[in-house]
Amino acid sequence: MENRGEPVARTPAPPAVPPAVPPAEQAADPAVQRHVLRVLVVSQVLSGAGLAAGITVGALLAQDMLGSTGLAGLPSALFTAGSACAAIAVSRISAARGRRPGLAAGYATGAVGSAGVITAAALDSPALLFAALFVYGAGTATNLQARYAGADLAAPGHRARAVSTVLVATTLGGVLGPNLAAPTGDLAHLLGLPRLAGPFLLAGLAYAAAALVLATRLHPDPLLLARAAAAATPATPAPGPDAPAPARDVPADPAAAARIRNRVLLGAQVMVVTQLVMVAVMTMTPVHMHDHGHGTAASGLVIALHVAAMYLPSPLTGRLVDRHGPLAVGAAAGLTLLAAGLVAALAPADSVALLALALVLLGLGWNFGLVSGTAVITEAAPLATRARTQGAVDVAIAVSGTTGGLASGAVVDLAGYSALALGGGLLALVILPALAATATRSRR
Repeated sequence: MENRGEPVARTPAPPAVPPAVPPAEQAADPAVQRHVLRVLVVSQVLSGAGLAAGITVGALLAQDMLGSTGLAGLPSALFTAGSACAAIAVSRISAARGRRPGLAAGYATGAVGSAGVITAAALDSPALLFAALFVYGAGTATNLQARYAGADLAAPGHRARAVSTVLVATTLGGVLGPNLAAPTGDLAHLLGLPRLAGPFLLAGLAYAAAALVLATRLHPDPLLLARAAAAATPATPAPGPDAPAPARDVPADPAAAARIRNRVLLGAQVMVVTQLVMVAVMTMTPVHMHDHGHGTAASGLVIALHVAAMYLPSPLTGRLVDRHGPLAVGAAAGLTLLAAGLVAALAPADSVALLALALVLLGLGWNFGLVSGTAVITEAAPLATRARTQGAVDVAIAVSGTTGGLASGAVVDLAGYSALALGGGLLALVILPALAATATRSRR
């Protein structure tokens, strides 16, 4: 019944409450993030096989063609140099059009490079081999860039775990790929190709399949969705000194900009050093084993364990980063790489078990460095410039890998594998002072 004597009480609209986290980090329903992670996981399983196949036999293929151990590190240097160029291209495409076209194009390019390696092996053409390995490096760059896509829609306290979910998916393909070196070699022989070209047959198919999965299934695009949500959210009054700034804004305060720059440089330093050490030691381990009478199956097993250690611990590493912070895990990376160098340097050449242990520690140290460094950069970089910043950092990572791969053969040729391993372990310690200084500033 209508009340005509008194005004109708109206419930006042609730006051606007500033979001507890930046609008861009609330971009998607959790179901959307789960879908994005599922698609990325499938593509990473496929691409992991392509990535590990080339690592296993690339140096051996070049050694067979050139007849020189001193240049056996050149393939690793070439595909990491190609990775640097591809990181620029993938990040620019991603910044302009989204993660889906950027990642799909990168994997498709890696498939083309694999085909080029097979052709070079068939023609016994070192020049074509080197050019094809450069193109093949696009797959490596894309495999790393995919981890950023997993964090685009992740909640702030779960970014490292989202990154680790994408990384761990590489494990299945990465372990499978090297162990298929012998069977794919047999297949290549049946096709009239050199046996060492066999793993690149697998790599080409794996990269092409990963490109297809991303091109057809990565909808919606995580980076574009995060940007759209940020753009659609109106600016809110400053909620207080402790609230985070909107992720879409580039800080105007010079002090804040300097802090962001320093954090990005710190994350980059951790990943650059760990990449250089890992690539240098990993590249020459199959050559070292081959020179001491071990077959392709033994080196394939060692590389498979190494790749598993690179990616399999990622969920645990992500939780450690989210709980204890990236600085502590970054320090663990340096110490673990030192342990890997010591074990590799002291291991007898005929001990597959000790070499495998050294490569497992090498992969674990790399994993600590990659996840912690990625978390530092993803947290520091504003959304508006995030893809470009991530691409620039990955270029630096690829250049460091190129340096490690290129120098590794020369170091082994001049001083031996033990000197390379020990030097790499000691080099990893250079990240500790920067991490300690940043931790001290944070406490103050």
